[in-house]
Amino acid sequence: MTDKKKKVFVAMSGGVDSSVTAALMKEQGYDVAGVTMRFDIAHPDNKKTISCGGSGSDDARKVARALGIPHQVLDFSENLADDVINDFTEEYGAGRTPNPCVRCNQFVKFGALYDKVMSLGADYLATGHYARILYNEVQQSYELRKAKDSQKDQSYFLYRLDREALSKVLFPLGEFTKPQVRDLARKFRLSVAEKSESQDICFVADAGYKEFIRSRLGDDAFKPGPFRDHKGEIVGEHKGIINYTIGQREKLGIALGHPVYVYKIDKAANTVYVGLEEHLYARGLLAEKFYPIGMNIPSETVEVSARIRYNASEVKGSVTYLGDDNICLVFEKPQKSVTPGQSVVFYRDDLLLGGAVIQEPILDE
Repeated sequence: MTDKKKKVFVAMSGGVDSSVTAALMKEQGYDVAGVTMRFDIAHPDNKKTISCGGSGSDDARKVARALGIPHQVLDFSENLADDVINDFTEEYGAGRTPNPCVRCNQFVKFGALYDKVMSLGADYLATGHYARILYNEVQQSYELRKAKDSQKDQSYFLYRLDREALSKVLFPLGEFTKPQVRDLARKFRLSVAEKSESQDICFVADAGYKEFIRSRLGDDAFKPGPFRDHKGEIVGEHKGIINYTIGQREKLGIALGHPVYVYKIDKAANTVYVGLEEHLYARGLLAEKFYPIGMNIPSETVEVSARIRYNASEVKGSVTYLGDDNICLVFEKPQKSVTPGQSVVFYRDDLLLGGAVIQEPILDE
């Protein structure tokens, strides 16, 4: 469904995946240009200039030069701050555990960057994401599907893409495994062929996310409060809700004679609830900001496979739409550590149906 004589802008972070994407686009005959996103993130005591791949700008420039394609660096600092960092900070301050990559894809990569390259004459935006976009002849629409490599599939992070934009987005790596992409990098003789992958949140300084949030919210975000057990009894004092997440067992600083886990965080009461492992299991969840990228808003309960975090296995459940972009998901079997702030994403086989942001687990208390 693509015309390979058309203009493709490739989002180049300087990593292996985006570099191979650029090489593949050129090999397939597209008119290719590279673009790297620049983010200047201010910290109280310094200014850290970053791009999506750490030392991305220089590496991306070298790859573009080797491929013989034009390359430019564009500043999206304001977009990242307004649409990703502020939400990240507020969510942690509220006792939730956000996933900034979901919002970055929605608002920055396939929001501001997409709009910018289209204004520069692009016909397509290509990225190094591991996912696939296929055209459904029956429905006469584009669909977002899982990547061939299940270990690298990134469709979970892409459920908020604009359905109408799918016709102008290319994910060439969706048909490859990571080892195959490494081999392609060597075949194309790319200087980044052996470059390791970054696992960090790109806008967080070396000191870690807690100090990053402290720099924005101040010490109030680390205000001590009570640990309570499932009966409501105080069993210790926590060091600020920002230090805890659902399912956490380590570094609680309380000794009750048996293992305990964080199973609920109450921001309003500045309280962290701990209990036995059994208290982590939920029979369902409530979620907000529902995005139905691959389905219509359901008028009745729909059976789905759901993933409650990126690295979680899919589980069967039934989704009911509650109105105002809110949904309820009931699991076929209780699930452990359902975490507010994380995304729950729905599939049917390899088709991505949609997703939402978890508000709270439905616990049996």
